[in-house]
Amino acid sequence: MKASILSFRAAVLMVIAGMIWGIVMGISQDHSTMPAHAHLNLLGWVSLFLFGIYYHLHPAVGLNRLASVQVWIWIVGTIVLTIGVGLVYSGHAVGEPITAVSSLVVLADTLLFGWLVFRREPAELASPRSTVPAE
Repeated sequence: MKASILSFRAAVLMVIAGMIWGIVMGISQDHSTMPAHAHLNLLGWVSLFLFGIYYHLHPAVGLNRLASVQVWIWIVGTIVLTIGVGLVYSGHAVGEPITAVSSLVVLADTLLFGWLVFRREPAELASPRSTVPAE
């Protein structure tokens, strides 16, 4: 599956989960896990959707197997981080190491995404851009 499609589909699932979670918090009047809810929405919905846009706009990068690996790591890292943050804010100390490790996984995955963004695409290697501006 293309990295862009995987990103978009995962983003939609995460925003649905985040919306349901928000509704449940509102109904129960218990907002103690709001930071975890925010992590799910920002990392899961916003970041994944932005990855999808980037991979869609850069198909040579998005078709690279490493791009799909990057998205899968992000999905798993986001879910585990959200669980960890939820545990911490609901008073369970076991969430602290889960949050710490998953934060490092998400950071490493951000570095992987950065590497994919900054490396030269195969199309750029085949035909370097002219330095003469188009008229």
